[in-house]
Amino acid sequence: MLVLLGEIFTMAKSITGALLRKMVISGANYLEENKDYVDSLNVFPVPDGDTGTNMSLTMRSAVKELNLCTNNNMDTVADAISKGALRGARGNSGVILSQILKGFSSSLATAKNVDTKTFAKALKEGADIAYRAVTIPKEGTILTVIRVMAEESLKIAKKETEIEEFLKQVLEVGEETLKMTPELLPVLKKAGVVDAGGRGLLVILNGFLKVIMGDESQVIMEMENDKISSTYDVFESNPQVNYNDLADIEFAYCTEFFVININKKTTEADIDKLREKLMSIGDSVICIGDLNLIKVHVHTNDPGVALSSALKLGEINGVKIENMLEQNRALKVASQPEELKNIGIMSICAGDGLAQLFTDCNVDYVIEGGQTMNPSAEDIAKACDNVLAENVFVLPNNKNIVMAAQLANDLSKRNIIVIPTCSVPQGITAAISIDPEASVEDNKANVMAMIEEVSSGSVTYAVRSTSIDGFKLKEGDIIGLDEKHIVAKGGDVNEVAEGTVEKLMKDTASTITLFYGQDVQVAEAELLTEKLAKKYPNLEVDCHYGGQPLYYYLISIE
Repeated sequence: MLVLLGEIFTMAKSITGALLRKMVISGANYLEENKDYVDSLNVFPVPDGDTGTNMSLTMRSAVKELNLCTNNNMDTVADAISKGALRGARGNSGVILSQILKGFSSSLATAKNVDTKTFAKALKEGADIAYRAVTIPKEGTILTVIRVMAEESLKIAKKETEIEEFLKQVLEVGEETLKMTPELLPVLKKAGVVDAGGRGLLVILNGFLKVIMGDESQVIMEMENDKISSTYDVFESNPQVNYNDLADIEFAYCTEFFVININKKTTEADIDKLREKLMSIGDSVICIGDLNLIKVHVHTNDPGVALSSALKLGEINGVKIENMLEQNRALKVASQPEELKNIGIMSICAGDGLAQLFTDCNVDYVIEGGQTMNPSAEDIAKACDNVLAENVFVLPNNKNIVMAAQLANDLSKRNIIVIPTCSVPQGITAAISIDPEASVEDNKANVMAMIEEVSSGSVTYAVRSTSIDGFKLKEGDIIGLDEKHIVAKGGDVNEVAEGTVEKLMKDTASTITLFYGQDVQVAEAELLTEKLAKKYPNLEVDCHYGGQPLYYYLISIE
């Protein structure tokens, strides 16, 4: 529920580009503060619940793009929000959020006056695009929350012209809808939680409301846990430097930072003086903002002078200093003509052992990702660009990365073919099955058939006490999972792993493969391997070091 404190400010009836910018930044900040709580609402009580983290990183990317905007025109701001969210989309929750923001922003971009009716239509467009982005939309999720809010907002906007009151009523609808998600999705009810993505969305919109109300301290969201405080820096930028010759670079260091918590004695004139100082020590100067936040960008040979001058106005945050001479050298190397082969492979995994296994299976490029570390669509696209092949097969190896991988095709210069591997065992089978001499179509058909033959499991621990899948779990219990459910629990890692293998076993099986994580000793893994070999004498039992965090074992049955 929402507790509204303080006096009521003059009600606004429209939103400008400048105000929308502040709303998105506030929404990103508020979600960053509460992302751990949102993470805790994930249904499975495993340590890789990262809905809040993925949504927060997606919002941070939108803010990053906003910080590159040189004006507050509505179309420019809206375009930056949409592009930034797309580039930073991580995990299923982040991808869906990016699509909500895409529809919302594209609707606002063409609006001359953003009143409550326009805002409602933008919410509806966001909901529609998000639904279209999901192959089989599931009710009881963030999709339900945005859809119901959007539908009701159209009705509310017919009677309410004040933006503040309009948003309050829309958020009340959202809260009521969120409470209903356990009734729509039984797995939520069993776990005793509401939908994590839906809560994350409401946190963002509450951040919007905080700006509309004029004082960020005025809206407090009461949730089960105490409010989680965390340090954050949502203000980042990464301008592209592109010089043709090192001699053209007069000022070597691209220096960026923000001035926050502005001193009470600082005036607008002081900001002008800082801008003049920066112009005297470099070029490409950006010094914009107000007495709440100042963004600084300058190319200079003395970053220290820029920082010390800014410290007179307030605190420094988000400092980034890049050597443009070194960047230029790298660009020259990258500009050499590429010799591309027909087919390449890019894989995603967490763990040095797994990364080496994929490399041994002819994977061209491996990036870190998986449990708690979902790469963004842009991360995946950049990785594919590093593969010297016209066609790049992407192996996500995690169901929460598949959608971001599919978005990467719009950002990459390669032709990306996503094989929807939902586990490392499927990914390794896929990598082995790809034939560099075969066509893309034949490879895709063959690999899709091969990964269907793989049964995957894992062993980890419960991060909270709950009842799910017929098990009463206590925090710290060792649990075994198949691809969808918890299938075993206990106090001993190897015993639970053995029980998980038993649940995964099938008549057609010929091989059991174990990948042990960073918290498992070699001797323990060898004992389990020997025990399984005796228990299943007709099967080949292999064991490999994976080095993955959080998961004691990853299990493959083929």
